[in-house]
Amino acid sequence: MAQPTSGQFLTDIEREIQAEVRTKPPSNEQRASNPPTVRSPATIPEYVEHRDGVSEIGKLSAEAVVREYEAAAKEIEAMGADLVERAKQSEKVMAEALAVTDELKEVAARYRAEAKRVFDQIENCSFVVAEVRKTCTELRDKIAAPAAIERHKKR
Repeated sequence: MAQPTSGQFLTDIEREIQAEVRTKPPSNEQRASNPPTVRSPATIPEYVEHRDGVSEIGKLSAEAVVREYEAAAKEIEAMGADLVERAKQSEKVMAEALAVTDELKEVAARYRAEAKRVFDQIENCSFVVAEVRKTCTELRDKIAAPAAIERHKKR
C-alpha cells in the first residue's frame, strides 16, 4: 500500500471538497438559513455521523478523512487475510517437512540395519577365513610332521 504524503493527502481532500462544492452550488436561501445538509458521493462508515451545526466544508473534510482511514483499515484487514493465508501455507509446508523427516528416519534406520548386516557378514567371513587358515596350518603341520620325522630318521 502506498502511503500518501501529508501534502498529497491534503491535496486529495481539497480536490474532493472542491468537486463537491462545484456540483452543489449554494442558493441564496441556503446561505440565509442554517448550514445545508451534505450529501456525499460515497456513504460514510456507519460508526460515524454528522453533528448538527457543522459547516459543509467541515462535514466534507471529516468525510474525506474518515474515508481515508476506512480505506487504510480495509487494507490492514486484507493484510491480515494475507497473513492467515501465508500461515496456512506454512502449516502445509511444515506438515510436508515432518512427513519427509519421518521418511528420512526410516531410510536412515534401513541404512543402519544394512550396515549391521554388512558388518556382521564381514566379521563372519573374517572368522571363517581365520578358521580356514588355522585348519590349513594344523593340517599342513600334521602332514609335514611325519615327513620331517621320516627325514630325520633317515639321517
